[in-house]
Amino acid sequence: MVDYLIVGAGLFGATVARGLMDSGKSCLVIDRRHEIGGNCATTRLNGVVVHQYGPHIFHTNSAEIWRFAQRYCEFQAYTNTPKARTKSGLYSLPFNMHTFEEFWGITDPEAARKKIYREEAKPRPVNLEEKAVAMVGRELYEEFILGYTLKQWGRDPRDLPPSIIGRIPVRFTYDNNYYDHIYQGIPKDGYSALVANLLSGAEILLGIDYLLDRSRLDKMARHVIYTGSLDALCDFRFGRLPYRSITFDTQYMPQENFQSHAVINCCSLDEPHTRSTEHKHFSGKSSSCTYVTREIPCEYDGSNIPCYPINDHTNNELHAKYRSLVAGRERFSYGGRLAQYRYMDMDMVIAAAIKLAKKLNAKYA
Repeated sequence: MVDYLIVGAGLFGATVARGLMDSGKSCLVIDRRHEIGGNCATTRLNGVVVHQYGPHIFHTNSAEIWRFAQRYCEFQAYTNTPKARTKSGLYSLPFNMHTFEEFWGITDPEAARKKIYREEAKPRPVNLEEKAVAMVGRELYEEFILGYTLKQWGRDPRDLPPSIIGRIPVRFTYDNNYYDHIYQGIPKDGYSALVANLLSGAEILLGIDYLLDRSRLDKMARHVIYTGSLDALCDFRFGRLPYRSITFDTQYMPQENFQSHAVINCCSLDEPHTRSTEHKHFSGKSSSCTYVTREIPCEYDGSNIPCYPINDHTNNELHAKYRSLVAGRERFSYGGRLAQYRYMDMDMVIAAAIKLAKKLNAKYA
């Protein structure tokens, strides 16, 4: 018998395992996929590190989290400067003076402000559309955000909570850096290498579906740490938690360069995909071929990948019911994006996993 059974070999599961093993505990880590890394898994194809489930750029303001991540892999500097393709052209993101000059020909920050905020915004936006218009004005909203949102979420922006759009920066300086964080980078050998190093010393079993054999698996450990969705764990007693899923279409191209940029957001409804990623541009290394992944959003039906929780009031209340249902379980913990039903950046995932490991180490000292 091991001390801990950790269900899920993603970043949360791997980080909490590392913290427990460093305190002398034994861990069995299982995953229903046949690979480690969860949705940040990477693979190397013809020398190109490919982000299998969409681009992941590590960014944080926490020196502690940055030092922790660097202990388990070598990072290369990378600044996220995506582009947006709309019906009218290719533009800089996030919204900044480069965008305003490219779109309107405006170089004066005050002129850009007046152009954006000529329509009075509602003081308390109640949906995504109202929030987006308050942030960037109606013209930019309709050009850059409306079509992308319809594809990404499969819902009218007026039916989505305003919190979904709050992550997009708007600047009146010439600054294409998407993140305001001090530390930014990408593991040189990919995220799967980072996760493998975190899991060093653990017993790992892949292709194992915990929910199909939980009674036997639970007996193999003194404590279970679960990183999957709580509705599935509870046999969907109150109904299924909604997510948006993504189909990732990765293509090999026998050419040196395809789109000349790592990430391009595809904002027009004329294109079915929301994002196009050319992976080789994360490293800047030259190669005679390239790989491009296009992301096509779809509904989550239980058989595909749950990528983005839909955090409106109704769904958050549903998740609260499931939290209450598992709250009293003995020798059971949960965490991570799926279990917590929230979008979390990788530094937040690591921080939450470290906190849980410390709590369990203190409890079972």
